[in-house]
Amino acid sequence: MSTQIQNGSSHHGSSSSSSQHPPSNQQPLSRYESQKRRDWNTFGQYLKNQSPPVALSQCNFNHVLDFLRYLDQFGKTKVHLHGCIFFGQPTPPAPCACPLRQAWGSLDALIGRLRAAYEEHGGSPETNPFGGGSIRVYLREVKECQAKARGIPYKKKKKKRNTIIKGTQRPKDIEQQPS
Repeated sequence: MSTQIQNGSSHHGSSSSSSQHPPSNQQPLSRYESQKRRDWNTFGQYLKNQSPPVALSQCNFNHVLDFLRYLDQFGKTKVHLHGCIFFGQPTPPAPCACPLRQAWGSLDALIGRLRAAYEEHGGSPETNPFGGGSIRVYLREVKECQAKARGIPYKKKKKKRNTIIKGTQRPKDIEQQPS
């Protein structure tokens, strides 16, 4: 992996006003860009707090998986355990002691932002620890586990095909085109 990967928070403690406020000729960051920067800085801080600290250039998918598990403690999504009487119920009638976790969709969006930030900070797509197969497997397992715990199956969307019946399209497939 390239050692050129930059944290983006190296000038975080600087007292220079130019590092704290963007120049007036720049557009303010979009919500997505702000979140991506915040996520990247949070991940960098997480790596620094490891014992021993991990350099971004040494980061691999195991560090990413550990980070995702670490984030669970701040989650707000109730995920019922197999032994819970409310397991499989989308709207349980009473509270229970099951843990709060990060929602699958939040983790999926986070990984997307970190994957983009990694490459923007000099990492190559081939060595991106956020884009590996083990991360996709973990996210799929979280998605399936949370779906079962809530009793809501995620169904894979079927690809639509134009079906031709005796030389014509089905009426459902024929839509008026905007003119």
